[in-house]
Amino acid sequence: MKLSIPDMTCGHCKAVVERTIIDLDSKADVVVDIAAHTADVATTATPEAIITALKAEGYPAERIA
Repeated sequence: MKLSIPDMTCGHCKAVVERTIIDLDSKADVVVDIAAHTADVATTATPEAIITALKAEGYPAERIA
């Protein structure tokens, strides 16, 4: 799935997004593109769970693919 994460702007943001998703599924594959403000995620976690967890960390996200 691909997520749009508009408030992600730096390396720290990238690390928080990756950690948040991996905390939900330790086997998740996360590829973050800071410049595009997106994350490609392969995981067993539901999109809703990921979006809720990212929002709790201060990074509102939406599924785009």
